[in-house]
Amino acid sequence: MGSPSVAGDRVVLGDCEISLIRDSVYWWDGGTFFGVVPKTLWSRKIAADELNRIPAAFNCYLLRTGSHTILIETGGGDKLDARARERMKLPAESEPLPSVIARHGFDPERIDIVINSHLHWDHCGGNTVLSGGRALPAFPRARYFAPRGEWEHAHRRLARDRVAYIDANYDPLVESGRMTLVEGDYEVAPGVWMRRAPGHTRHMMTIAAQSGGRTFCFFSDLVPTASHLQPTWVLAFDLDPLETIETKTRYLAAAAEGGWLCGFAHETELAFARIRTDPKTGFALATP
Repeated sequence: MGSPSVAGDRVVLGDCEISLIRDSVYWWDGGTFFGVVPKTLWSRKIAADELNRIPAAFNCYLLRTGSHTILIETGGGDKLDARARERMKLPAESEPLPSVIARHGFDPERIDIVINSHLHWDHCGGNTVLSGGRALPAFPRARYFAPRGEWEHAHRRLARDRVAYIDANYDPLVESGRMTLVEGDYEVAPGVWMRRAPGHTRHMMTIAAQSGGRTFCFFSDLVPTASHLQPTWVLAFDLDPLETIETKTRYLAAAAEGGWLCGFAHETELAFARIRTDPKTGFALATP
């Protein structure tokens, strides 16, 4: 089987074209991105600013098949207050995601499926847009999909992570019937799967597309950047870091063995990558 065609931020796998849509880049505390890993180690990979912040992307991926135009994740959205936006080095006002997609050369009105790996604000903030005090669907033609357990967890309002959830990003879609809450592994469209990847949250999922004998996998926050390929380098946000390590090891082993093309939620330099095993770190980026 031939290798997938790769051109910059777009790849072609069989009958599926996959494009990176980088919503924007924000800055967040580097320590939270690497948990117990000492700064002397992680700073060799990503430089921090004077406030210990590192750049992190809001990465979305657009899949175009013969039948569907599918958007994976929707970025940070428009619901952060001015103080939060300033803290993250974001502009005072966000550009609507449909406009970002149009700038990348795609018609946002053709999107008929939107998939959220989980419901933290930085992955589903662009699901809706605020207008006249209401949160309206950003993609009116689309059916939305998200893990049911995530939605239920968000409404538990736990002290540990309630700040990560903003109801306006998903509740209006659930209430209107536009969002389908799925349980367990779920085939959203032919060859496009949501699959459980617990650890960061209990119900988080990866999204995989298979075509032409090849696989693309969006890792979400299981492997948020290419600097997180060592299994023990996990986010401080992870609710169960030991489970993250176990899940990550399983996914990365499959990616290396299967020659998957992979996408990361917050990587600022790479659009796509392949993975190889490494005797020292466990896994590393494969050379093109």
